[in-house]
Amino acid sequence: MVRRLMPHPLIRLLPGRDRRVKTGHPWAFSNEIAMTPAAKALPPGAVVRLEGDDGQRQGTWLFNPHSLIAARRLDRDPEAAIDAAWLRGRLGAALALRERLFDAPHYRLVHAEADGLPGLVIDRYGDALALQANTAGMEALTPALVEALQGLLDPRLIVARNDASVRGLEGLAQETRLLLGEAGPVHAEEGGLRFAVDLLGGQKTGWFFDQREHRARVARLAAGGTMLDAFCHTGGFGLSAAAAGAAQVTLLDRSAHALDLAMASAAENGLAARVTAERGEAMEALERLGQAGTRFDMVVADPPAFAKSRKDQPAALRAYGKLARLAAGLVAPGGFLFIASCSHHVASGEFADAAIWGIGRASRQGRAGQGREGRLLFQGGAGPDHPVHPLLPESAYLKAMLFQLA
Repeated sequence: MVRRLMPHPLIRLLPGRDRRVKTGHPWAFSNEIAMTPAAKALPPGAVVRLEGDDGQRQGTWLFNPHSLIAARRLDRDPEAAIDAAWLRGRLGAALALRERLFDAPHYRLVHAEADGLPGLVIDRYGDALALQANTAGMEALTPALVEALQGLLDPRLIVARNDASVRGLEGLAQETRLLLGEAGPVHAEEGGLRFAVDLLGGQKTGWFFDQREHRARVARLAAGGTMLDAFCHTGGFGLSAAAAGAAQVTLLDRSAHALDLAMASAAENGLAARVTAERGEAMEALERLGQAGTRFDMVVADPPAFAKSRKDQPAALRAYGKLARLAAGLVAPGGFLFIASCSHHVASGEFADAAIWGIGRASRQGRAGQGREGRLLFQGGAGPDHPVHPLLPESAYLKAMLFQLA
């Protein structure tokens, strides 16, 4: 291990408040730390040493005196030099795992704490990277990260997608900018298809790798039938189903730009003849289609997060229940419903209860007053390139359920 010539600033835990950190938890909260004048004067994102009040050393951490999560562990060595070489080591370990998981270089390369890089997300699209630094520490380390990524992968393009609202909790502004290279065409490759991705203007980091395995599962069941892909973004579920043999796919989203990208991908993959796009607010469209008696053999409902914070949870659960009710009402007898939530602040069990409640109250064609019945075929979360730190179960944000409905 490379040692520093000058020690990192020292931060101490309060007496009796070190139990979680001693068990290996990667976070220390502000009410667990002795916020001395010297600690408060440190800049957000400073690299520090953390010790208990008993002098037990807890390693090297990123520190933000203005954040509720005040410290995030980087290394158990309190003298670790956090530079481009150190970052390249962590990135290399993350890369080695993904190369064992996937044959092609299209995946989430870094998933924050689970990859030992707290607050950092990196998605890889071949030789293009989308980087999201959600903490002050990763923001400060961004130049060193770019250097490390150049040495490891030699990318042609790196884009900072620092537009997540969570950055506000760290006192950071939202922005999207080029870090390396020049903007140009970018594609995600999945299941033998190429999907156009807008790293500068699309949602989040441009593509949702977390649903990869779910898209493949849905596509197999959609073969030979009709499908509605609601909240479709750039058409991942719908185009995968069309490629697997779905007879007709309808893409639904409120974003004209996302639908344009989806239809461009449909054309590029030779699927345009069986794919149509409809622009509109998904909830309104689902209700209208239900009133018209429209039915599909497969319905996908994969909305953006309904709960942006803990206080949004009750309204979000009502919205998920309504979504399940409307979507299930569009499923033909014997057909399938896939429904998902990416809300951190809605627990898996709560989401399941809301979805089951909605399905039970969905209208059945020709049988007024009777809800839908069905069976749960699958329940799961994000793919393996989105690993979860064992002591941060709340970071398992994605919930997905697949039903067959009678």
